[in-house]
Amino acid sequence: MSRKPVPAQAGERSRAEVVFDRPQLMAQLFGQFDQNLLLLESRLGVYITARGNKVGLEGTAESVASARDVLHALYNRIAHGEMVDSGLIEAVIAMSAEPTLTGIIRAEDRGSPPQIMIRTRKKTIVPRTIAQAHYMRELLNNDVIFALGPAGTGKTYIAVAQAVAQLITGSVQRLILSRPAVEAGEKLGFLPGDMKEKVDPYLRPLYDALNDCLPAEQVERRIASGEIEIAPIAFMRGRTLADAFIILDEAQNTTPAQMKMFLTRFGENSRMVVCGDPRQTDLPGGMAASGLNDAVKRLEGVEGISISRFGAGDVVRHPIVGRIVEAYEGVDG
Repeated sequence: MSRKPVPAQAGERSRAEVVFDRPQLMAQLFGQFDQNLLLLESRLGVYITARGNKVGLEGTAESVASARDVLHALYNRIAHGEMVDSGLIEAVIAMSAEPTLTGIIRAEDRGSPPQIMIRTRKKTIVPRTIAQAHYMRELLNNDVIFALGPAGTGKTYIAVAQAVAQLITGSVQRLILSRPAVEAGEKLGFLPGDMKEKVDPYLRPLYDALNDCLPAEQVERRIASGEIEIAPIAFMRGRTLADAFIILDEAQNTTPAQMKMFLTRFGENSRMVVCGDPRQTDLPGGMAASGLNDAVKRLEGVEGISISRFGAGDVVRHPIVGRIVEAYEGVDG
């Protein structure tokens, strides 16, 4: 890899060389046509040269140090089976600049496994932002967790991964995934088929998250046996859910009565996660009618209940999604 140097940022220029001990991982680290290194150059203002398993860095002392940290973090994630894309690179760059995550970044520098992770049958999930790191800790330490924030921040995905991990280890006996069946701003009319076929379109994102964590045949087998249950919130009425990991997605579309009903299903040896974006309710009454907003006001500070909040900076989809969320939050805020 050889190109014209990137114009230097203000400050004294510095040079460094990073040597990696597994040359077979370099193709994943560099990306197709070195696209990952090009992204690092543009984002961090450094000039990067690559030869074999050696990477040269040139720029200001601060930008070189950041690039070195990010390269080590990405390399370690690849070594632990994670795929690198532009979203991950953007997230790791943000994490490297976050002083409260120094421990996580430094652990990756040393080549040891990340300190916070969720292992499932198909992949290992590690936090991409400080909010995700906090959320993953809360999933281990509290009985009821509210995850609030915009789409693309990993609220539901991480909760499903944690639920699958606990189901695999036997710390819970059942995984229950629920969603309110509310149309998102358009009338769909009467859907054909039986009850399952009618509600499955609303629950599709939950199936997608499950299939990302478990082989498809295991998902089907566990659903058939009742170990995994995916159902609209209306199906929760009158039940006590013990020995279960329970997830409510799109909770902003519940009414206060539905939310109270759902939360009081909590049973022995269970964990409950409530995910939603308080600003995106599809209920006719808007935010004032949302059971999620009502529950957060009532329950924040109650022992055993934690609230994890995500913002536009925590979006881990394509970087443009974060910019779109930021623009809309600015208008609404």
